[in-house]
Amino acid sequence: MPTSRSYGDACGIARALDVVGERWALLVVRELLLGPQRFSDLRRALPAVSSNMLTDRLRELEGHGVVRQRRLPPPAASMVYDLTESGRELEPIVLALGGWGIRVPLPPAPTHLSATSVLLFLRGSRRPSRPAAPATYRFELTGQVWTIRTRDGQVHVEPGEPTHPHAGLRTDPTTLNRLLDGSTALAAAVSAGAAVVSGDEAALRRLLEVRAADRRPGARVGEAEAIDRGQQIAHR
Repeated sequence: MPTSRSYGDACGIARALDVVGERWALLVVRELLLGPQRFSDLRRALPAVSSNMLTDRLRELEGHGVVRQRRLPPPAASMVYDLTESGRELEPIVLALGGWGIRVPLPPAPTHLSATSVLLFLRGSRRPSRPAAPATYRFELTGQVWTIRTRDGQVHVEPGEPTHPHAGLRTDPTTLNRLLDGSTALAAAVSAGAAVVSGDEAALRRLLEVRAADRRPGARVGEAEAIDRGQQIAHR
């Protein structure tokens, strides 16, 4: 059942938590940071939440003006959930939580890592050389396709098929995370059958290279999101 519980506190922090403080609410927001998602996409990204609970959270967030439903144009024509302008303002807050949460121990195994979480890590930790020509990549993570573009020293991520990608990578979020944090080499992942590369492999390697100037060795999902948050604020 949707909740209308309130802290009954006039402080702005408490009022914000009245809107996004319920269980799963901020993770829904996280999953929408890179673009609109179908209900089935959200269920796959948040496997521990029930369909009823997810429906309730989406309904509450929509009622508070954080999330909206819309239909994609043809040929997709799917109903998707997207952040409103007000919901988009939560992005630096969610990313800051990721940076703060990196110090918290991991939960007991087995754990889940969503594609959006790892792609936020990719976006936050990679800074392509500014003189480099723009490039487009096709990433397929657990059956969902993403477009990755690099230009002007930034990485841009959005859901959906790219046009004329220079290179492609098909893998799972956990393997991609290991490629990004340097604990697994691309050749090893391909050899083990955990990754499939297409197109310009050299270009893909350049994207996956660790930039020591951007983050310290061993940084993982969350810490790089905090880096990304700071750079987003600096560019606004």
